[in-house]
Amino acid sequence: MASKGASMSFSRKSYRLTSDAEKSRVAGIVHEKLLNDYLHRIFSSPDRAPTAATSRKLLNFQNLPEHLEQLLHVDNENEESRGQVEGRLGPSTVVLDHTGGFEGLLLVDDDLLGVIGHSNFGTIRSTTCVYKGKWVYEVLISSQGLMQIGWCTINCRFNQEEGVGDTHNSYAYDGNRVRKWNVTTTNYGKAWAAGDIVSCLIDLDDGTLSFCLNGVSLGTAFENLSRGLGMAYFPAISLSFKESVAFNFGSRPLRYPVAGYRPLQDPPCTDLMRAQKLLGCFRAVLSVELDPVEGQLVEKEISEWQLQGQPTILLTLAHIFHHFAPLLRQVYLVEAVLVSFMLGIVEAGTPAQAQAHSVMHQVLDLLWLFMEDYEVQDCLKQLMMSLLRLYRFSPIVPDLGLQIRYLRLTIAILSHQKSRKFLLNNVLFDVLRSVVFFYIKSPLRVEEAGLQELIPTTWWPHRSSREGRESKEVKDETAEERLRRRAYERGCQRLKKRIEVVEELQVQILKLLLNNKDENGGEASRYIFLTKFRKFLQENANGRGNMPMLCPPEYMVCFLHRLISALRHYWDEYKASNPRASFSEEAYIPPQVFYNGKVDYFDLQRLGGLLSHLRKTLKDDLATKANILIDPLELQAATMDDLDEDEEPAPAAAQVPRTAAVSLMTPRRPLSTSEKVKVRTLSAEQRTREDIEGSHWNEGLLLGRPPEEPEQPLTENSLLEVLDGAVMMYNLSVHQQLGKMVGVSDDVNEYAVALRDTEDKLRRCPKGRKDILAELTKSQKVFSEKLDHLSRRLAWVHATVYSQEKMQDIYWLLRVCLRTIEHGDRTGSLFAFMPEFYLSVAINSYSALKNYFGPVHSVEELPGYEETLTRLAAILAKHFADTRIVGTDIRDSLMQALASYVCYPNSLQAVERIPEEQRIAMVRSLLAPYEQRPWAQTNWILVRLWRGCGFGYRYTRLPHLLKTKPEDANLPSLQKPCPSTLLQQHMADLLREGPDVAPSFLNSVLNQLNWAFSEFIGMIQEIQQAAERLERNFVDSRQLKVCATCFDLSVSLLRVLEMTITLVPEIFLDWARPTSEMLLRRLAQLLNQVLNRVTAERNLFDRVVTLRLPGLESVDHYPILVAVTGILVRLLVHGPASGRERSTSVLLADPCFQLRSICYLLGQPEPPAPGTALPAPDRKRFSLQSYTDYISVEELALVEQMLAHLTSASAQAAAASLPTSEEDLCPICYAHPISAVFQPCGHKSCKACINQHLMNNKDCFFCKATIVSVEDWEKAANTSATSSAA
Repeated sequence: MASKGASMSFSRKSYRLTSDAEKSRVAGIVHEKLLNDYLHRIFSSPDRAPTAATSRKLLNFQNLPEHLEQLLHVDNENEESRGQVEGRLGPSTVVLDHTGGFEGLLLVDDDLLGVIGHSNFGTIRSTTCVYKGKWVYEVLISSQGLMQIGWCTINCRFNQEEGVGDTHNSYAYDGNRVRKWNVTTTNYGKAWAAGDIVSCLIDLDDGTLSFCLNGVSLGTAFENLSRGLGMAYFPAISLSFKESVAFNFGSRPLRYPVAGYRPLQDPPCTDLMRAQKLLGCFRAVLSVELDPVEGQLVEKEISEWQLQGQPTILLTLAHIFHHFAPLLRQVYLVEAVLVSFMLGIVEAGTPAQAQAHSVMHQVLDLLWLFMEDYEVQDCLKQLMMSLLRLYRFSPIVPDLGLQIRYLRLTIAILSHQKSRKFLLNNVLFDVLRSVVFFYIKSPLRVEEAGLQELIPTTWWPHRSSREGRESKEVKDETAEERLRRRAYERGCQRLKKRIEVVEELQVQILKLLLNNKDENGGEASRYIFLTKFRKFLQENANGRGNMPMLCPPEYMVCFLHRLISALRHYWDEYKASNPRASFSEEAYIPPQVFYNGKVDYFDLQRLGGLLSHLRKTLKDDLATKANILIDPLELQAATMDDLDEDEEPAPAAAQVPRTAAVSLMTPRRPLSTSEKVKVRTLSAEQRTREDIEGSHWNEGLLLGRPPEEPEQPLTENSLLEVLDGAVMMYNLSVHQQLGKMVGVSDDVNEYAVALRDTEDKLRRCPKGRKDILAELTKSQKVFSEKLDHLSRRLAWVHATVYSQEKMQDIYWLLRVCLRTIEHGDRTGSLFAFMPEFYLSVAINSYSALKNYFGPVHSVEELPGYEETLTRLAAILAKHFADTRIVGTDIRDSLMQALASYVCYPNSLQAVERIPEEQRIAMVRSLLAPYEQRPWAQTNWILVRLWRGCGFGYRYTRLPHLLKTKPEDANLPSLQKPCPSTLLQQHMADLLREGPDVAPSFLNSVLNQLNWAFSEFIGMIQEIQQAAERLERNFVDSRQLKVCATCFDLSVSLLRVLEMTITLVPEIFLDWARPTSEMLLRRLAQLLNQVLNRVTAERNLFDRVVTLRLPGLESVDHYPILVAVTGILVRLLVHGPASGRERSTSVLLADPCFQLRSICYLLGQPEPPAPGTALPAPDRKRFSLQSYTDYISVEELALVEQMLAHLTSASAQAAAASLPTSEEDLCPICYAHPISAVFQPCGHKSCKACINQHLMNNKDCFFCKATIVSVEDWEKAANTSATSSAA
């Protein structure tokens, strides 16, 4: 073999020692006899009988190469030639046929063995087929979706709807639907899960086809296969969009070989035998020690071996690796030979882990010493890929022993500094998804994972106590249930302890990758990790639709938790050696990280908009507050990027993370306040440790510290970047996955309800109905078995995703975000540079803690929970209307979070605990005019502050639904009312505060009420017309949803008006205020409009309510009429006499007023005669008296008092009213007499119309001239003035 380089200590050219001088020198290393014994011991042939020492040939380094060639000689005369095997056609190296053997759009890996579906139902086959004999191949299932795996002939034709198994002469197994396919389909096998291995076996001698799942036979699937001339079968698969698998045709050792069946691709038998012999020689070197003093060989354990630099041993190893190194580049040999050897080393050293790592460290040193760089790099790459496959596709066993052994070997390899840096730089994030190492897959089949033995007793909660659902009336636990629960909890604890062993090993891997003390020989591991980690985040942030680039969310969840553990370890370790630093409990991201350009946030949105825009608009603030100058070239480049937005993006390979370095305009020395730092961009790969950590006069990542930030460092700057990445990870997919995993708990609740219902029916079923009893007993058994299975799966999910420790990680992340937001807020305008995801993570992590981790763990038990709740409340209260935040989505999220916050007593109390000035500022923002902003959410917040105080407004479920469907347990439920009198008082004080606050707010509320109710009426007209058509057209569900939303908005706006009138009645009733009369008239007009539309006999509203359409459940008389009644009672019954008179006169003066509408509230068709008692209500008609569970006796008495008052007042008004000439009526509303004249144009109307108009417009109704003033006008006075002038 030619030499592969001269950089090694022992060149392969000098292995054969020829000169006498060399011979004597080498022989002088040890005694000639001892050398002979040593070499014979190392290079003995295991298949030959041992010979006597006297008859053995004398071995030395001169004749060793010849002896080694003889030892490695393999007699392959009987070995069949590759590609000439009977029964197989095609290339000897079997791969997927990506040139012509496929249908649909598929993504195939570089090795042509992995495939991802990228269309509806794509199909691909292999390049090799078989027609005789017994054959097998394996498929590694990466996702558990819709796939059909099996065999097909070349004549099979597939499309986007029909795949393998859907045509003649194609056969498939589908573990997603648990069926087998060959034109028709029947039940077969077991359900597969991600991480399983399917073995596909075909016996063309007997004409049968079968499958195995993780080495367990599923039985014969098909018989009587077509055989004969022209019939040959290809391995094939059809898979749907985003599903992925990897094939093993024999390029790697089969995980589950089957006796009598051979893989489609022959193993490299010759190389395998040579590699095994060389490994035996290598083992012998590690287990034999030379003792030159005693002149003998000493047998030792491999774990005790130490490389001491003896020339004899080094020369011996050089001869071994001369032949071994090229073989270790083959994936088959690495997995079959090297992995098992290294596993043996690690397992032998398990009691003393450091000793095992020491031996592994020396073995890796030898690889780097005796192999060329490209050889050892290929070997390490194949080694890590093999370990990843072994870890990912190993079955779950009760003690997780398989996962533990592969993780321990991974740790041993990564503990070697040179290997770790190479793998970090080139393999872990670039070639393979190393995040898989941090994932613990969830077993789909609990019986195979041994969970039945680990958790023999199952239990499930009777009712979810998650906040937001009713948790009262929980059934008392019986003694038997208590015993079951405790036994179940003990089983869960056993499971959790076993999982914690795996998690601790995963954390150790990350600790190795985050090591920053291994700088000798190049850059420290942590800084390599940072570059790769940032690129990993960029791929997942920018590649939302590009599946191959995305890390699966379930992997991301586990990765995040392990990363937080390793991060906090190093953070607190730094604190121990640097007292001025902070503990990890006080961690946050300093605000300068967001604007100094040192950390790349890709194209993620900032609170203030795009980064390029912020750099232009806030460059002066950056200069004055942070001493940072934006390089003009950067601004110009950003401008050009904006202009070129429509151009095609750069290729993915050219897209590297961008960050920024610092170019000082002065030599390196402490900066004075007047000196500025110019920022220029730099690729992330070019960053050095100094660019991140800084130096004596360079703050590195913390460049541009604002005056509000403390000078002492929090921790190492590199850890801040890791923390920033962890927050981003949560936002990318972790929160979504946490919500998805709650589905297991929801399934348990649903089956528990079904089981209880079935048991109740069994108790009530008559004994004579044997058929019904049999069906119910069968259902009971099915539900019980399903619950047993789900409860064990739930134990696994709780241990891996929702454990106490995981909840504390999410809680810590929440507190990090809160501190980061608080510190960023202090920087004023620079707060706009903060990425939006910090606010999103703060909102979502609190939601996850509250909704996803119960009922096993209570969020209230977390340390400092109340203080955290208050800090989050302060952030929501301040920033939901913050002008520095411009993104519509994040503003909506803040508004929705605040609306949810005020729904629950604990979080509402947190809002009440924030400083008074912040509470007042929040309420002031809520009372801002509704125009040009998302007013609906604001209105919901105000309504929730009032629920529980309004007229008949104490229900948790809509009363009309409970009256019509009392037995329906799935009716929509509202949170129990928890009004805030403190915030109501703030609202009242602000509405009294200035002359413009109340009018502008109420004008916008009345405008929106007019719009919402008008839209609602228009929509129910369309719905009614569609329902009456003979062709029975279905009403669009989206239209029904919008209609119900408009109705709910109308009710909520009416409730806000009720709250305003209750808290500050003088806004409407004190006519000394310039706008009071106008507001009262507008309110009366809208109330009459609502009453007339809702209470008319057999009208449109009645007919739509009677239809009971799905989606319109909330539309009924009760919600809207009690809201209107609450307002009328406040105006006409409560308050001073002067206010009642004004309200009565305005209400009666409105031309739309009908006393019949008021009578409708109490179920009366017509007004009662004066002085007579109210008749009993008609039970078929609506009446507030029918809802005595929700309306108190006192409230009903107030309604009766109001009706009596209006009956009397309307009679008096009718008697006293005088006919009015049409000429004297307002030409706008034709309801009130003319009472105002506009100046300077002189046009006239009533005061109500002109005042309402002037709230929004200053132009005259008629001539569009600008109105300067409005004066009172009386006909008599103006007529006499005209006469005297004449």
